[in-house]
Amino acid sequence: MNEISKRAFLTRLAGVSAGIAAATAAPLALAQATGTAPSEPSHRGERLSADERRRNRFPNVPVVDHEGKLYRFYDDLIKDKIVLVNFMFTRCNGTCPGTTANLKKVQAEFGDRMGRDVFLYSVSLDAEYDTVDRLKAYAELFKVAPGWRFITGTQENLDLIRRKFGLYRTDPVLDRQADNHVGAVKFGIEHLERWGMCSAMTKPKYIARYVEWMEPKGRRPTLPEMTGSVPARITT
Repeated sequence: MNEISKRAFLTRLAGVSAGIAAATAAPLALAQATGTAPSEPSHRGERLSADERRRNRFPNVPVVDHEGKLYRFYDDLIKDKIVLVNFMFTRCNGTCPGTTANLKKVQAEFGDRMGRDVFLYSVSLDAEYDTVDRLKAYAELFKVAPGWRFITGTQENLDLIRRKFGLYRTDPVLDRQADNHVGAVKFGIEHLERWGMCSAMTKPKYIARYVEWMEPKGRRPTLPEMTGSVPARITT
């Protein structure tokens, strides 16, 4: 697929939101399209550089993973990486266990790329309960492989990260209810400013394909894959 046809395909795919709408029970504030959107002016008469725009998109707040390692969220976990991000909490009795099991299969789809040039982050919604020890036990329960980190921090910082990813409900009452959180996974190639999103319960092979299709030299979709997969919202 040449660059023109690829862009046309992604543009068509970006307009399809049925897959996300079916996966959520309440309105979802989708993240603003990134790659082709005009830069936000830093002040009148100027535009942000690509580096400034990328840095402003995600907070660079301190977070800690399930192994007790401290990171700056943007600098250490997001910048220049291919990432998949979802939000969960360990005492969730709803979608979280099924989502984690599904994402484990997604991790397997990437094989030895996971932890090398593809990274998966599950960010807690419950900072008070989800301590490092509880996240570690949760990761061990699901036997996750390297390259997948479970993230916690202060509640304020976790909420900020979630809202920056656009995974929040427009109804503030529902948004405060962790059990009603959005069951989606957001994926992106940060340095290219290409981002997409789909239900976290999408078939694992399709989630992996969505990521691969956005890569400049990634595997191009076949017709059966284009017609058989659940729609994702993709922006270039």
